[in-house]
Amino acid sequence: MFTARTADAEIAYEDRGEGPALLLVHGHPFDHTMWQPQTDRFSRTHRVIAPDLRGYGRTPLGARPETADADTDTDRLTLLGDFAEDLVALLDELDIDECVLAGLSMGGQIAMELYRRHPGRVRGLVLADTFPAAETEDGRAARNAMADRLLAGGAEAMREYADEVLDRMVAPYNTHAAPHVHRMMRSTDPAGAAAALRGRAERPDYRKLLTTVAVPALVVVGRDDSYTPVTDAEEMHALLPDSTLAVIERAAHLPNLERPEEFDAVLENYLRSLVRPN
Repeated sequence: MFTARTADAEIAYEDRGEGPALLLVHGHPFDHTMWQPQTDRFSRTHRVIAPDLRGYGRTPLGARPETADADTDTDRLTLLGDFAEDLVALLDELDIDECVLAGLSMGGQIAMELYRRHPGRVRGLVLADTFPAAETEDGRAARNAMADRLLAGGAEAMREYADEVLDRMVAPYNTHAAPHVHRMMRSTDPAGAAAALRGRAERPDYRKLLTTVAVPALVVVGRDDSYTPVTDAEEMHALLPDSTLAVIERAAHLPNLERPEEFDAVLENYLRSLVRPN
């Protein structure tokens, strides 16, 4: 692992391989190891950058509150724009002008926000098990309530949350992936997770943005994903001007870990399609 120091963050990241840059953005509440199968495979042909997002893994939440009066963890929030700017700062630190940007779940929403702010930095866009709509009122209340719960309960609350959602993150028939996923979730800093939940509750609607995406896109979803069902992926595919839709059979919310060979085959075909002729 390496560390990049930006204006207001210290970002831990993995940097492997040579070639076109592939930036992998993990979801909540995970870390960069969510992408381990893809880092191992695609570092043979690409320069793969897999960071820990702010407040996750080895990247600290940081000392800067979002508002002047947010002086406790209860008041903290990390907006999708904060994550996006961290990633752009990391690209700058690594002298990477453009990349293929891939995000899963919350990572997909961060990818959409990064494209909204910096479209020139994105050579291709991969949106996996995510959705573009703004949060509903009920969803906003639920995310803030979960943030309160995680802050109040600390590490024990993270473990309980991991127990509760494991069977939705990883389909029960994919037991090989469950230990890794559970370990990532229960190891997440409650304050970092809570800040991201509060920020994600304030996200904008990206559906109009998707109609303007000027690069080829890949939309991927697990057939049995109950968080972001196939219908969400189909909607994104319909909105994007140039996209491919891939449904991974016998997978739930984390097809890259549940069915890595199938996921990687889809991603490899997409990456090959982006190769510019000499």
